[in-house]
Amino acid sequence: MTSERKSIFITGAASGMGRETARLFAGKGWFVGAYDVNEGGLKDLQTELGAANCLIRRLDVTNRADFREALDSFAPAAGGRLDILFNNAGIGRGGPFDQQPWEDIVAVVQVNLMGVLIGIYEAVPLLKATPNSLCFTTSSSSATFGMAGIAVYSATKHAVKGLTEALSVEFKAFGVRVADVLPGLIDTPILPPGAAEAAPKEGMWRAMPPTAVAEVVWQAYQSDRLHWYVPEEIAELDKAATLAPEATRDQMAQSPMFLARDQAG
Repeated sequence: MTSERKSIFITGAASGMGRETARLFAGKGWFVGAYDVNEGGLKDLQTELGAANCLIRRLDVTNRADFREALDSFAPAAGGRLDILFNNAGIGRGGPFDQQPWEDIVAVVQVNLMGVLIGIYEAVPLLKATPNSLCFTTSSSSATFGMAGIAVYSATKHAVKGLTEALSVEFKAFGVRVADVLPGLIDTPILPPGAAEAAPKEGMWRAMPPTAVAEVVWQAYQSDRLHWYVPEEIAELDKAATLAPEATRDQMAQSPMFLARDQAG
């Protein structure tokens, strides 16, 4: 590898949005670092992309030492540069807050928030050393307005969105760009079975392929835009939640799912 070849470090790369992003960037000649707890998925990905184009490693994003070791092995393979850090790893565990197991709550916070904090904190030196680098993170449409039924997940994604905004200001001092993607319903393994098929065929809650997010990561590298929405209609919810939070709350409270729960006591 030479320092002229651009590189991307992707967490949650074994499937879904992370895997499609790895495929897209490898196809454009980038060196890909692919990380996940799913080692079988990573091996399949490396076979597909080729060992010369893809470095894989099991990574627990909640373990700071593990993250540091992953970056330490990635840096020389990537020629000492990190053009994009894509903090994509996440888990989705939901249910009514008062009924959700405490262990699930902690796990969601650890992976979706602490994993992002650790990744950025440990990657800052490499990002600083790479001209025009991008720190990019997967947030969620649930970061536009708190989503009932996935309250803790939504809270972590709100935190990611706020972190992105704050660091986009701080990191300007050393030329590192910061942005995020707020996906709606993406057809990946994180969804419950049948959810994509049952989704509306149009509008902001239509099911989108994971390739749509991969394309956004590519576009974000060419841009200075802060928030990216997949699909773009999610931006409308973001605006509504800011301008009329009470109306947004009341509209969501009238959805069939939550009316059924209230009637059931």
